Amino acid sequence: MASEATTLTVPGPDGDREVRISSPSRVLFPEVGITKLDLAEYLVAVGDPLVRANGDRPISLQRFGSGIDGESFFSKNPPKGAPEYVRDVVVTYPSARSHPQLVIDEPAVAVWAAQMNTVVFHPWASRAEDSDHPDQLRIDLDPQPGTDFHDTVPVAHELRTVLGEVGLTAWIKTSGNRGLHVFAPIRPEHEFLDVRHAVIAAARELERRMPDRVTTSWWKEERGQRVFVDFNQANRDRTMAGAYSPRALAHASVSTPVTWDELDSVDPTTLTVLTVPERLRTGGDPWETMHEEPGDIAPLLGWWDRDLADGLGELPFPPDFPKMPGEPSRVQPSRAKKD
Repeated sequence: MASEATTLTVPGPDGDREVRISSPSRVLFPEVGITKLDLAEYLVAVGDPLVRANGDRPISLQRFGSGIDGESFFSKNPPKGAPEYVRDVVVTYPSARSHPQLVIDEPAVAVWAAQMNTVVFHPWASRAEDSDHPDQLRIDLDPQPGTDFHDTVPVAHELRTVLGEVGLTAWIKTSGNRGLHVFAPIRPEHEFLDVRHAVIAAARELERRMPDRVTTSWWKEERGQRVFVDFNQANRDRTMAGAYSPRALAHASVSTPVTWDELDSVDPTTLTVLTVPERLRTGGDPWETMHEEPGDIAPLLGWWDRDLADGLGELPFPPDFPKMPGEPSRVQPSRAKKD
């Protein structure tokens, strides 16, 4: 007996494509009843802004074979049988190993990814043609226990001011969970380590201005009830949910670009797979012109050098990274005290 399936017509730059969706009635988000077909139709509806934000970049797909309550895995290279319009690019990981990674060039690729049970799209900060040099400076504002989304809002506003002082234009989106993501388009002239240092310099300046609200402490035991600026998201092969990507949360939230004017009143729990298409239809894409005027991170690197001269050095890398020059111990402070 033939399995249940349907076909979606997906507009694209070279005309329409027909994308087959198997098991369209499979429920991916049980709490709100969103099916695999619903998710694919969402990706058709947001296709152009999603590709504009995440396209032409190496991307990882977070796939859920039995819905968001089941196990997931990350898929980076195209699986066998991918359509001819799905391409890849070879990238180098922190281990120095190279491997092909998926690239989204048109909405049909995102819909095909939904057919492969993808829920979350994780794009790199660099372009496919020059994957070693980011064209986005990304800063993840992560509220710690005892704080929430509303605590990140004044921090984001001050971060916008900090970036503006060094000539960078800040753009913002909800993370789709409890935090905020601040992006600044930059010229792709620096390697990931330099961009990481620029992020740390901005984060330290933000921490100096808001010490009771902001922390750059890598160790959770030292963060307190503050907003953590996750500088390690700036590393090579570290990604966050892309703009207009769904998140694997019960209410099917979406990581959604917003304007700075609406930030104080936005409720991220209302930005979902069910509501974002209408928001785009009536209000447009706040990130449409993001990359028209990229900036230079040289002033932030000047702040990094200043902080080095003042005795502030490198910060810890994630545990799966090789030991980096100048990096402090990766032993958490309480454990180090016992030793």
